[in-house]
Order: sequence, then C-alpha cells, then structure tokens
Amino acid sequence: MNSRDIYKSVAAVLETGRRAVVTTGLSESGIEKQVIAEPEEEDASAAAGTARTLVQGAFETGELQKSSEADGIGFAEPYFPESRLIILGGGHIAKPLAEFSAKCGFAVTVVDDRPSFANRQRFPEAKQVICESFERVFPLLNINRSSFVVIITRGHRHDLDCLRQVLTLETAYTGMIGSKRRVRGAREQLTEEGYPKEKLDAVRAPIGLDIGAETPEEIAISILSELIKYKRAIAGTCWPELDMEVLTELAKDSEEPRALVTIIETKGSVPRDIGAKMIVWPHGKTLGSIGGGCSEGEVISAAYDVIRDGGYKIQDVDMTGDVAEDEGMVCGGIMKVAIEKYS
Repeated sequence: MNSRDIYKSVAAVLETGRRAVVTTGLSESGIEKQVIAEPEEEDASAAAGTARTLVQGAFETGELQKSSEADGIGFAEPYFPESRLIILGGGHIAKPLAEFSAKCGFAVTVVDDRPSFANRQRFPEAKQVICESFERVFPLLNINRSSFVVIITRGHRHDLDCLRQVLTLETAYTGMIGSKRRVRGAREQLTEEGYPKEKLDAVRAPIGLDIGAETPEEIAISILSELIKYKRAIAGTCWPELDMEVLTELAKDSEEPRALVTIIETKGSVPRDIGAKMIVWPHGKTLGSIGGGCSEGEVISAAYDVIRDGGYKIQDVDMTGDVAEDEGMVCGGIMKVAIEKYS
C-alpha cells in the first residue's frame, strides 16, 4: 500500500467515527507505513513487537509514540475523527453556540425544520446547515462516537422526539435543555417506554455547566464548557487535533513531488504539538505548519533537498535563546522533525 492509499484508508476509517493509527518506519532500507484501524486488526502482521507497543500507546493516549532503533526511527500517529457538534434546533441559543463552538475546533452541524432558522446566513460558521424535520433528519447526520449532540429545539415535544432517536445511537456526548422538572418528567416517561436506565443516565440534562447563565450567549458558554470538559477531561485520552486540509491533500491522487514534515519530538515550549504536519512542494508552496518563523524556513529548505534526493531526514529545530528572541517568539524549546519524500 503506497502512502496515498494509507491516508485514503485513514480518511475512510474516520468517516465511520472510528480511530486509526499510522505507523511509520524510517531506516536505511526506506520508508514503510501501515494503517491500523480501531478495533485493532487481528492480523499479527499489522504491527508486531515494538510497533505493537507504539500502536497501543497511540490509541490509549491520543499522542504520537516514537522509538529509536539502531537502524532508524519508528513512530505511530493517532488519527481521531473530528469532534462533530450536532445542534438540533436553530433558535436563539443555537446561534452563539454554533459560533463559539466552531472557534473552539468543533465541526458544527445545525438542524431545524424552519427555513428562516436553518440557513447559511444565520449560521455562517457551521460546516453544515440542514433544513429538515427532526423525524426525518437522523439518517443524514451520521451520528457516531465522535459526535456531540445538543438538543435545544423550540419545544419539549421535539426535544423528546430527538432524544428518543439519539438514545439508539452511540455518541461522545448527549445533552438536552430543559428545567429540572421537565427533565425529571422526560426521564420517567422514557423509562416507562423501555429505554435503558444507563442510556438515560448518560444524558446531560439540564444541559451545561451550572454557572448561573441567563442570556443566550451565557447559556451557550455553559453548554460549550461542558462539551469541552467531556472532550478533554472525561474521555480519558487526549483528543488530537486533526488538520483535515493536510489529510485531504495526502489522500489525493497526485504524482507531484512533495515532502511530508512531521514533528516527532518536543522539549520545552514550542509553537506546535507533536504530530503537527506540513506538506512542502518544490516550488515553494506549503500546507499546514510546524510553527512558522525562520525555524520553519530551515525545515522547508531541508525538505527541498529530500524532494530532490529522496529518502528522509531527521532534523532538530532549535528555538531557544537568540533564535526565539530574534523571531519575537515566547517559546524557547527544541523540536525534532521527520522529513519524508512523499509519493
């Protein structure tokens, strides 16, 4: 499987809501990559020995795992789906919630059955806006384990209709708006209808952190705060940020020569985390970033050499002392990057 097929496979896995890990081996014999989807493939050849340990670590922590061997370097990179926020209801709370959530890295979808509420002008930050009835919209949403679902429709009946459908699905988070009295009544009604207690107990209702919010914007912040809490603290692993533009480019069918740059190690304060990627073309075009400044310029120059000569290069990027000061950077650490010829 060539590199393009590797990243095509990653994109296909993420679309289903599952996670994937890409292993990369850099040695004198060349560059080897494999993709392992969740649940991990049973085929022992998918990863063995040190590679298996790296893969397990990547799945468990959500962070790139690296090992150095006598003949080269190996690393395993986790790819988790985008954190998708499904907002059911396009009313006065949905508007600031969509705006704030998009700025915090959620891929937002808004659903409402009223054209005056479900339109791109009202929700310019949303990735998708759907005008459809709440009864018929669920097959269009692809709700899965990476989906955060917020139920804030215009009426209690619609809220319950949505919750009934969400309870049959697996989500990262489900929350529903409503007073304590209404929420208690809804739980009792759905329990009588036969919905499992553990599913109902997992629903955050009333929704949001209790910060005394009153205005639509304040309520949106209370909901978003709870979403971030579930994403960062309760999930149990880091949720690595995914640059979809870079992944899409890596999966394209193209014979154009390029170099792929990946941060594989950091020490101290650096502008980008381990796993950040950048694609470099021989004519100067780049996509993604490993931090900017003259340090990135040195890496781009090294990438040109890799594109010309083939193979790979491991390069240290020093942003301490005078380098950071000259660039006006607040960071002052060191990064190790892998530069691969990509084909």
